[in-house]
Amino acid sequence: MTTDLLVTQVRSSIGAKPKHRGTLRALGLGRIGKSNTLPDRPEIRGMIAKVPHLISVEEQAAETKAEAPVKKTTAKKPAAKAAKKTTAKKAAKAAPAKAVAKRTPTGRGGERAEGGAAAGGASTEAKKQPAKATGATKKSATEQES
Repeated sequence: MTTDLLVTQVRSSIGAKPKHRGTLRALGLGRIGKSNTLPDRPEIRGMIAKVPHLISVEEQAAETKAEAPVKKTTAKKPAAKAAKKTTAKKAAKAAPAKAVAKRTPTGRGGERAEGGAAAGGASTEAKKQPAKATGATKKSATEQES
């Protein structure tokens, strides 16, 4: 029976040396709280020895294949899956392509968010003017007479 090591990252790699960050990646870690189960071998122990201030290590008893529970598998129908994939592809090709609105990048002021003058939209001066009054607001003198 061999043992496994449960390695968990407990501190951030920000500010760590680049070699230490590489060691964390080699151990299969990348963020605080992430764990990885690794075999207890000298090369793994050497990596753990390089970054003990960033990780915590626990020993676990590894299950061998004879001890592992056997899962029952059922035969799946691959023909049904293949038919679904082909019909989805055919439906996607047969459906007309929707017109996708062209997105323009917004500048610092957000002037081009709705398609600026360069994109064929209204100029920025037209956007800055207030909207014209609708029928629900005050009516002009000529409209009141009729």
